[in-house]
Amino acid sequence: MLDFNAFIVSRNGLYLNRNAVAFIVIENSYNPIIPFMSNRTRAHLLVLGTGFGAFNLVKNLKDDYEIIVVSPRNHFLFTPLLPSTTVGTIEFRSIIEPIRHARKDIRFYHAEVVGIDTAGNTVACIGVADKHEFEVGYDVLVVAVGAVSNSFGVPGVAEHAMFLKELNDARELRQRIVRNFEQANLPGISVEERQRLLHFIVCGGGPTGVEFAAELNDFMLEDLQKAYPHLVAEARITLVEAMKEILGAFDEKLRRYATELFARQRISVLTESPVTKVDETTVYLKDGSELPYGLLLWSTGNGPTPFVERINLPKDNRSRILIDDFFRVEGFDNIYALGDCSIIKNNPLPATSQVAQQQGKYLAKSLTRHARNTDVEPFRYKHLGMLAYVGDNKALADLEGVKGRGWATWLFWRSAYLSRIVSLKNKTLVLFDWMKAKVFGRDISQF
Repeated sequence: MLDFNAFIVSRNGLYLNRNAVAFIVIENSYNPIIPFMSNRTRAHLLVLGTGFGAFNLVKNLKDDYEIIVVSPRNHFLFTPLLPSTTVGTIEFRSIIEPIRHARKDIRFYHAEVVGIDTAGNTVACIGVADKHEFEVGYDVLVVAVGAVSNSFGVPGVAEHAMFLKELNDARELRQRIVRNFEQANLPGISVEERQRLLHFIVCGGGPTGVEFAAELNDFMLEDLQKAYPHLVAEARITLVEAMKEILGAFDEKLRRYATELFARQRISVLTESPVTKVDETTVYLKDGSELPYGLLLWSTGNGPTPFVERINLPKDNRSRILIDDFFRVEGFDNIYALGDCSIIKNNPLPATSQVAQQQGKYLAKSLTRHARNTDVEPFRYKHLGMLAYVGDNKALADLEGVKGRGWATWLFWRSAYLSRIVSLKNKTLVLFDWMKAKVFGRDISQF
């Protein structure tokens, strides 16, 4: 019986002895044998995911561990600027950073983790490209796989709505927007069909939904207006929110400001309007209203990934992994979790990028101190405030002691996000994208 706890997996699919004394080829593997030297004086730290938590963990760890990262995404994505990529204000590659750039000495496997053997200290993986199955051993495991968009069981959402979690989502939204305008521009299209194609519905009044609606409105008025002046006059944006107000986590005055600004920008806001069903062309509301649409963005909150739902770790009633103030999973000393896939028992935190970022930095410091047998303090979250773009070069800032809004806050919003982008290259690209969009306009090509 092969003890997987004594072996690790090389880049070429080989099971290698951790002491580098021997190596064993997986049965039926056609990969060449390549010797791999492993320094067994360091524990093997396996990180699942490449989001804010995982990236900041890997970037800030010292040299006390051999680090292995497994994720179906081989880059870190700066999600706060993702809505800007849906209309071309920022280009896609300007907000991603290869995970291998986080540090030079990591091993990365482009694969999806499908199971955890907590008794044997191994995880089962499937390669993204060729569905190659393999296992990776660990001494310390960190689960940071994020979350997916929550459909709340509304019929038709998974089949017909679009989401905004990854770059592929942003690209599909960008393509659909231009395609709808081109289709509505064809001769012979009925008035009803044209109006349907040009009705863009956003379900969810949180920051992502609000920022997408704002970016889309800017795109139509500043760029699409020049190419389709007769169509932009007919186009509509509707923001649907189940609660009483949009941006529920923001200060009341800021929420009211955003709602009033949207009214002036011809963005309709429907509050207290839960969605009961979605089909290919229509959104059905609880009050009996029916909203024909050409594009539906669903942005109503987070739900667990299928992986987190499947694994046998302690979870709350929303399938989030239960952790303590040190991010240890309940009942395990060598398994940690952080970010949107987890929740601190008796101390829930919002599922935001700043929370995951702080958690990643804390866990890097904590694991380093643990490896050096030094005392570790529990995690303390420091709220840095919230920002949101609301269109027309205006933004909101809900900070401790400061409630900003308008053009000056928009400048602060841009500078704050620019400062948080992880690399000088991406800072430069984003700055150039903003300048390019201002001078030359956004691109309206479909490809």
